[in-house]
Amino acid sequence: MASIDAPATPDWYRANHRYLMAAIARVRHGLNRRIEQQENPQQVGDPDAIALPELEAIEPPAALDRLAQLFDLSAFERDLLILCAGLEFDGSWGSLCARAQGNSHKTYPTLSLALAVLPEANWAALTPAAPLRRWRLIEIGAGHALTASPLRIDERILHYLAGIEQGEERLVGIAQELPSAGALVPSHQEIARQMAIAWMSASQEGRRLPILQLCGADSSTKRAIAVRTCEDLGLKLHAIAADALPNEMAQLNLIRCLCEREWLLGDRALTIECDRVDLQEWTKEGAIARFIEALDCPVILSSRDRFCGLNAPLMSFDIYPPSYDEQRVLWRTVLGETLPEPNGGIEHLISHFTLTSDGIQSAYLKARSLDRHSGEDDGDRGDRFQQQLWQVCRVQARPRLDELAQRIDSAATWDDLILPDKERKVLREIAAHVRQRAKVYETWGFASKSRRGLGIGALFAGASGTGKTMAAEVLAGELKLDVYRIDLSSVVSKYIGETEKNLRRVFDAAEGGGAILLFDEADALFGKRSEVKDSHDRHANIEVSYLLQRMEAYRGLAILTTNLKSSLDQAFLRRLRFVVQFPFPDANQRAEIWQRIFPRETPTEGLDFVKLSRLSVAGGNIRNIALNAAFLAAEANEPVRMQHLLQAAKSEYTKMERPLTDVEVKGWV
Repeated sequence: MASIDAPATPDWYRANHRYLMAAIARVRHGLNRRIEQQENPQQVGDPDAIALPELEAIEPPAALDRLAQLFDLSAFERDLLILCAGLEFDGSWGSLCARAQGNSHKTYPTLSLALAVLPEANWAALTPAAPLRRWRLIEIGAGHALTASPLRIDERILHYLAGIEQGEERLVGIAQELPSAGALVPSHQEIARQMAIAWMSASQEGRRLPILQLCGADSSTKRAIAVRTCEDLGLKLHAIAADALPNEMAQLNLIRCLCEREWLLGDRALTIECDRVDLQEWTKEGAIARFIEALDCPVILSSRDRFCGLNAPLMSFDIYPPSYDEQRVLWRTVLGETLPEPNGGIEHLISHFTLTSDGIQSAYLKARSLDRHSGEDDGDRGDRFQQQLWQVCRVQARPRLDELAQRIDSAATWDDLILPDKERKVLREIAAHVRQRAKVYETWGFASKSRRGLGIGALFAGASGTGKTMAAEVLAGELKLDVYRIDLSSVVSKYIGETEKNLRRVFDAAEGGGAILLFDEADALFGKRSEVKDSHDRHANIEVSYLLQRMEAYRGLAILTTNLKSSLDQAFLRRLRFVVQFPFPDANQRAEIWQRIFPRETPTEGLDFVKLSRLSVAGGNIRNIALNAAFLAAEANEPVRMQHLLQAAKSEYTKMERPLTDVEVKGWV
């Protein structure tokens, strides 16, 4: 251990101060002898006749002794450090230095002075590779020859000699000391144990400590595991955000030196958090890679993905969310026995929301706060708390996904969805699969048979406006979940690996929140591509396979939409659990859509739904026409009439670049 052993007591501070003053007095004796030689060369006495202050060992060891041991300082280097420290502790030191050097302007130590007054003088002590400069224990002033340059003790080292434990000021804003970690679930505690063993084994065998890499999407859990690893070894942990590091080698070398010095002075390990950067791209900058490779202190690298491009010992650990059973224990712990289990069972909550220990505690406290301020009686307390807890978990999971996809407000209901009975039945089945996944997979044990294919993947196929997005909204409303729209055409990239990276970010962000993922424009990625003809086809197949793989593993509902089902390869379709065809509505269905399209509050007059149903458009177009007609009527301060709908229909057809036939609008006005 590098820091001062045991808590520093007032007695130790006093003893350390006496020890330091005695060391300074011994160097002052050398200065006085030099002054005598300079000013009275004929009257210099016998050096052996002068009694020097004794340096009595103290326990725990004096900071000066610890420093000399940590940095392997020679007797001359140690005295040179004290020569520089004297300037800070003794007000007459500057005058002594000037007199000893025979120059009233040189009120500071120099190498030439050290060589003249200190025993066992050694020129090599001030070379760049020697400890004083390698570890930046002293600073050398600029603008002079090396031997004449002012020497000054580093401020961090000065405080250390005085027995004051204070971190390096130059790392403030770069390295953040992390607080103690809370309780870890058993699987994460086991990873922390393995990491600690890896470092201890390397240290005992005299090997370089491996860089420990934590891979996964949950940055807070990775940080907690890193902190626990260091706590188990008696280390403090400082975190550096990768995007806060400079790219210049000189600045990186300074940061590296200071971090390594803090490791020796105060048992401070380092975690470099790369969650906000692309690790592959970031380390392409050679200075950054060399910085990580050269760090000679305990280092934990936190990233989303595994990275093996460093020329240094590296051990990687994949960090997964708490298991189903671990989450159940966490929920039971925070809920206690005085509160009802939400929704009749914790299992339903866990099947949709994957939260960390801190996330579960936070959700519980927020729901309890809402419960206390609801002002309602306790007759339905269980149901009310269940709804509040569900909603809190739902909202808590939103921020990460809100940055990557469009959240759709789910206002539509089953009554708004006009579909044939066959398709409605399939949608009801989808809702049942999502709702009952906890019972089937966990309680009934299907998950123990195989962890593959537990995701619920569906394809919604049909022309634009036939209700695909509305169906997703209806399911979200039914299940009380959020639905996020991801435009696949904007996700797909021509650069190899970029599409998978974009998809990974979406799924990783969605994993904890149970949201419904609606991937629009599947045609942009899918197609009849199973037959590989060139590298482009091979790359496209890899992208499709990755998407389907993530859909199959996703703990929620993932929906693909397409306007043209026939463009999708059957081999890909077989990997989806549900396929729902959204047909173009016939006249009867269009009439039903027209009857339901206007809210009850909308004033209407003389609407003929049979005539309106002759308009050969999908439900999405009907909504546009109805909405535009409502604005026309509102502007005229009239109820919505057929004439407003006719004008709105003409505008819609112009937008669709289709002719509006007389047959479709015959008898409207």
